[in-house]
Amino acid sequence: MKTDIQIAQECKMEPITKVAERFGIDPDDLELYGKYKAKLSDDVLKAAGNKKGKLVLVTAINPTPAGEGKTTVTIGLSQALNKIGVKSLVALREPSLGPCMGIKGGAAGGGYSQVVPMEDINLHFTGDIHAMTTANNLLSSVIDNHIHQGNALDIDTNNIVWKRTVDLNDRVLRNVVVGIGGKINGITREDGFMITVASEIMAIVCLAENISDLKDKLSKIVVAYTRDGKPVTPKDLNVVGAMAALLKDAIKPNLVQTLEHTPAIIHGGPFANIAHGCNSVKATKMAMGIADVTVTEAGFGADLGAEKFFDIKCRKANLKPDAVVLVATVRALKYNGGVPKTELNNENVEAVKKGFVNLQKHIENLHKYGVPVVVTLNNFITDSDAEVNYIKTQCEAMGADFAIAKVWEKGGEGGIDLANKVMEVLGTKESHFKPLYDENDTIVNKINTVAKEIYGAAEVVIDPKAKKEIERIEALGMDKLPVCIAKTQYSLSDNPALLGRPEGFTLTVREIRLSAGAGFIVAITGNIMVMPGLPKVPAAENIDVDDNGNITGLF
Repeated sequence: MKTDIQIAQECKMEPITKVAERFGIDPDDLELYGKYKAKLSDDVLKAAGNKKGKLVLVTAINPTPAGEGKTTVTIGLSQALNKIGVKSLVALREPSLGPCMGIKGGAAGGGYSQVVPMEDINLHFTGDIHAMTTANNLLSSVIDNHIHQGNALDIDTNNIVWKRTVDLNDRVLRNVVVGIGGKINGITREDGFMITVASEIMAIVCLAENISDLKDKLSKIVVAYTRDGKPVTPKDLNVVGAMAALLKDAIKPNLVQTLEHTPAIIHGGPFANIAHGCNSVKATKMAMGIADVTVTEAGFGADLGAEKFFDIKCRKANLKPDAVVLVATVRALKYNGGVPKTELNNENVEAVKKGFVNLQKHIENLHKYGVPVVVTLNNFITDSDAEVNYIKTQCEAMGADFAIAKVWEKGGEGGIDLANKVMEVLGTKESHFKPLYDENDTIVNKINTVAKEIYGAAEVVIDPKAKKEIERIEALGMDKLPVCIAKTQYSLSDNPALLGRPEGFTLTVREIRLSAGAGFIVAITGNIMVMPGLPKVPAAENIDVDDNGNITGLF
């Protein structure tokens, strides 16, 4: 069997100018990064005017070691829509180098539903994430320099909340000490790193509509507090302009293509377990202005990515999704039903019935947002008719439509049934989208609403340190913002070992962080880390490049 990278490298890509031209994008609106990648200028949005195509979100059940293939289905669905004559674009997030070099591998789809050039996309791409890393660390260096040069703002060196970033998994950087070596090297203090995709800079780039909006959001970041408790921002440090200059190209969406030469806009890469998990607002709106149906995805399961897509991104950007595709696999449901990974290929209808509760909860959750739901099973050759029929019957009984997807194996051709079902739903079912909660409610109530309504928690416990931060945010009058809950992706709860549909559990909030620039409040639960570590055998150990520059082992 061919690997994903072998399939991608066999693809004969078209020049990106040709791909763009077929969708009415003027070549003058492209900033080329070689033959097959380009940045899209704001003129693409201007040319679209008031046109807004349909918006379809692809999400999934909680991820399992069996794999669900959400990104693969997202790409395959867009390819399939074009095959049935619907003008469709796919809008995705940029992969982070952390997972690529760590445990997850690439994030460009799989099989015959991939975006290319796969190696570029998974590695440095057009440098967006590097620019965000640099802007973030510029701010860090300016904070420490300001203190070293006399501290005119009277920053409390024990109350600096801004962290440095690097786009790699590196656990030893979670907690560090800077300024060692005497007065010439600055003030000695505790600091730490987070992975770039979890940073507020990433969130701001993904939520900014233009340069002016970017600068406004950057100016509002709270980086530290003075000794008398006042917030310190990049505006106070006179560094907003320099940060925006570093990000001026990074806020432009990237255009590439699928294996079937469908245009793909890829931009922004926040993780959904520790950030808001959606591609940029600009990318989504550009796609909607060009295509009749835009297919986008949100990270991890619907309890994380979809919730944040609805409650943060759609709320902030005034987007109204028209339908949701919820991806599951027979294998993943059997895993949720207690079957070991080594036995997932064997028919086991009872295990499917037991594990269906995870899918059931996600369907219930999505219905709370008033958006029509299509469940799709990402097909494996080992799926039995009895297993599939049980899932189909149960989904339809819950008011969700159903279709099989074979897009890994067959590309767009394997997604035609799903594409037809999605178009049927778009034509017959109206979206009554609404966010889950009122952002003007209290922080505690907003966290409780998500924890109880979406996760199924019985109660929420907020640690004393987090309570103090909530009090500070409320005192500053910055509490009327959506909440972004950082939680394990592997369970509906904050305990990754609790599969299926856990009930009666307590969700523990151990830390609260204000992302005033991005416009949300982060609640960190359980053992979630904003700087991941590498596994025992990192994916990086299998990656190589030959004398001709051909990369192997990436995915």
